[in-house]
Amino acid sequence: MNLQQLIQEIFAKKSFLCVGLDTELKKIPLHLQSNPNAVLAFNKAIIDATKAHCVSYKINTAFYEAMGVKGWEIMEATLDYIPTCHFTIADAKRGDIGNTSSQYAKAFFETLNFDAITVAPYMGEDSVRPFLEYENKITIVLGLTSNKGAHDFELQKTGNQFLFENVISTISSWGTPQNLMFVVGATQTNHLQLIRNIVPNNFLLIPGVGFQGGSLQDVAEFGINNEVGLLVNASRAVIYASQHENFAEEAKVIASQYQFEMAQLMNHYLTKK
Repeated sequence: MNLQQLIQEIFAKKSFLCVGLDTELKKIPLHLQSNPNAVLAFNKAIIDATKAHCVSYKINTAFYEAMGVKGWEIMEATLDYIPTCHFTIADAKRGDIGNTSSQYAKAFFETLNFDAITVAPYMGEDSVRPFLEYENKITIVLGLTSNKGAHDFELQKTGNQFLFENVISTISSWGTPQNLMFVVGATQTNHLQLIRNIVPNNFLLIPGVGFQGGSLQDVAEFGINNEVGLLVNASRAVIYASQHENFAEEAKVIASQYQFEMAQLMNHYLTKK
C-alpha cells in the first residue's frame, strides 16, 4: 500500500487508527496460552475484530524476535494475515551504517514486504538513505518520542533550537512527504504544532494514546492537515481490552470507539481548513 491508498482508506473509513500488535504470550488471555500457536491465534482474532475500524497495523518486531525463529515465523504469518487494504508498519527502529541498513531494508521491504519501517536517525543520512530508495515504501523516522529519555538528547537545545527540531528539519530534505513520516509521541502535544510547522505535509505516526495518557483531541487539534496526516497508534488499550474469552469483542468495542471519535475530529478540523 502506498501513501495515496492509505489516504483513501482514511477518508473512506473516517479513521486514522493504527492497531499495535505488541503481543506477549504472558499477557494474552489464559484460555489461549496453552495453544501451541497462541500468539498467532490471538493476533488473527484481533485483526478480524478490528479491521473494519482501523487503517493500519504496527508490528513491534522486538516482541517476535524475542521468541527466536518461531517468533519470526509468527511475525511473517501475522503480516500475511493482515488485509491488503491496511497499511503495515514494522516497528523495528533500525538504523546503521549504509550497507547494514541496506540489508535491514531488504529484510523488511522485500523478504517480509512491510509497507513501512521505523528508523532511528542517530547515525545520519547514509543510515536512512537505503530505506528511502525503495519505491512505494515509507520510512518512518523517530522525531520526538514520549519516553523519559527524550530529555537526554531530543529536548536539549542546540543554539535556539531543540535537537529534535534540527533532526526533523534536516531529515525532511532527504525525502518527500510521499516516502517519509515521523514518529511523534502523543504526550508531546506541546511541541506538536512546532513540528507541524517544520513538516506541514508529512504524515506523523503518533504512539502514546491510551495507556500512556496521550490526548486524541490534542493530537488532532495540533497535528491534522488537509490529508489528515496522522496515524494514531493504540496497542495495549485495544489488544488487551479484556483478559477473558470475549477479548476480541472487547477489542472491537475499543477500536470502534476510537474510530467514532476520529470521525468526529476529522469532521470538525477538516471543515476549518
